[in-house]
Amino acid sequence: MTSRFIAQLNTQIGEEFAAHQQYVAVAAHYDALTMPQMAGLFFRQAKEERGHAMMMIRYLLDVDAPVEIPAVEAPTSVFDGVVPPVELALAQERRVTEQIHTLTQIAREEGDFAAEQFMQWFIKEQVEEVATMQDLLAVVQRSGDDLNDIENYVERELSGSDDDPTAPPMADA
Repeated sequence: MTSRFIAQLNTQIGEEFAAHQQYVAVAAHYDALTMPQMAGLFFRQAKEERGHAMMMIRYLLDVDAPVEIPAVEAPTSVFDGVVPPVELALAQERRVTEQIHTLTQIAREEGDFAAEQFMQWFIKEQVEEVATMQDLLAVVQRSGDDLNDIENYVERELSGSDDDPTAPPMADA
């Protein structure tokens, strides 16, 4: 089974693994600044991006489609301060949102109802991801050099469980 959707989903797997690595690099940056809440947030985000890739792999396996894991570029690892990593994260989430919309459109054009239904969860997820990063960016910009204020916000607002029982299964679960 080969289709534009399958080819694009394999490409997206690489995008998700690249996002995983980027978030690990961001987490390491905040950890080096002794910002454990921000580091923890981005380590969780990294795990979530890896999970997205594994969901896509599971889907391909379930529909007996080929799985091709693409190479990814090295992430940005050096940042000047606390704002640029969040700006990068927001830009990344916006880019992924466009990619998810494109995948959904391809599934629709191909009349692949299972693929279109699979993509619905990711559409909902991206709305949440962009909103979270927009809010976080506003906080880090407003807080400036008050790292404790940023840490308090993350601990108070972004440290909850992200378990979603409606999420697609992962290949490693």
